Amino acid sequence: MTSQDRLVWRTSSYSGTNGGQCVQVAFGERSVLIRDSKYLRDPANDPAAQPTIAVLAEDWNAFLRAANGVEPDAWRDLPIITCDGSGEVTVRAVDGTALTYTAAEWVAFVAGVRDGEFAAV
Repeated sequence: MTSQDRLVWRTSSYSGTNGGQCVQVAFGERSVLIRDSKYLRDPANDPAAQPTIAVLAEDWNAFLRAANGVEPDAWRDLPIITCDGSGEVTVRAVDGTALTYTAAEWVAFVAGVRDGEFAAV
């Protein structure tokens, strides 16, 4: 597993106006990690314990399609993306880890996805 302190975290270029709160993505050797930047805004939170969701590198493009509203392949073990009535989006991993984003945060992420900002490197 890749040490999180050595990862380079990216955010969408569309996230600039929402106070630095955003979906963050880092590419590891075998997986892509997702986290929520709001976690680190609270000084009481331990950076080493920050919740992350890992998506296998070979499943990353399928996850991006799902984020874009395209039905994912049923056989893939992807995190589930749900949207509530207020526009808040929750990404939930198979292990139960959940990250919840505001509507603005998710819209910024999806705009970056559509522009290819999170294409696998």
